[in-house]
Amino acid sequence: MILEAVMLQVKQGMEKEYEEAFQEASKIISSMPGYITHELQRCMEVKGKYLLLVKWETLEDHTIGFRQSKEYQEWKKQLHHFYDPFPTVEHFENVPL
Repeated sequence: MILEAVMLQVKQGMEKEYEEAFQEASKIISSMPGYITHELQRCMEVKGKYLLLVKWETLEDHTIGFRQSKEYQEWKKQLHHFYDPFPTVEHFENVPL
């Protein structure tokens, strides 16, 4: 399992609209092969800042299966116009303790 982590900055004044659009777009990502779960967290200190966490079975499920799919094009259409600056996506793996 891998964790995709994305810090998102939504354009000022568009937060409510973004959250509604994200709820609708969640149907897209949750239908993808290899998807496990996701959550969107709203920052309490910085208005318009969010943290998106998505668990995937493999890195390729995200980078190839989702990002190279027609469904991703719809995800982009619904969400990418809200971001400024455009976010950096990072992937993490669990450290066994």
